[in-house]
Amino acid sequence: MKLSPDLISFFHSQGFLVVSTVDKDGYPHSSCKGMVDIKPEGKIYLLDVYHGKTYENLKLNPLISVTAVNEHKFSGFCLKGRAEIISSEEMGADIRKAWEDRITSRLTQRLIKNLKEEKGHPQHPEAMLPQPKYLIVMDVEEIVDLTPGHLK
Repeated sequence: MKLSPDLISFFHSQGFLVVSTVDKDGYPHSSCKGMVDIKPEGKIYLLDVYHGKTYENLKLNPLISVTAVNEHKFSGFCLKGRAEIISSEEMGADIRKAWEDRITSRLTQRLIKNLKEEKGHPQHPEAMLPQPKYLIVMDVEEIVDLTPGHLK
């Protein structure tokens, strides 16, 4: 599925995304993940720093949704599709570099906000994240625009 430049830009502007999977009993599971990249041909690349519930769920069922919202603009999107798991050993250097660049950017933004007295977390959580355990490659099959119809 083709993704528009506006949608790609929207996702790149997010600090994190909410990823939802389904467990073995059919219950939804949501967690925050960092996006590495999103491509016009409908691929999203997410890194996970844990082998937790998301990993377990994707091994059993590749169905996934990725949600991003901008509360200030009252807009958002939910992308639905199927995911593939790529082990950390199979990840290319370009993926690791993109992840490091995203973390550096997030740290920089946090420092700038702290300097402006917009205090958030007392530490810098991004700097304490472990190395990524695996890569999620999602093929987008459906786009849901979460912006209320009367605001479009």
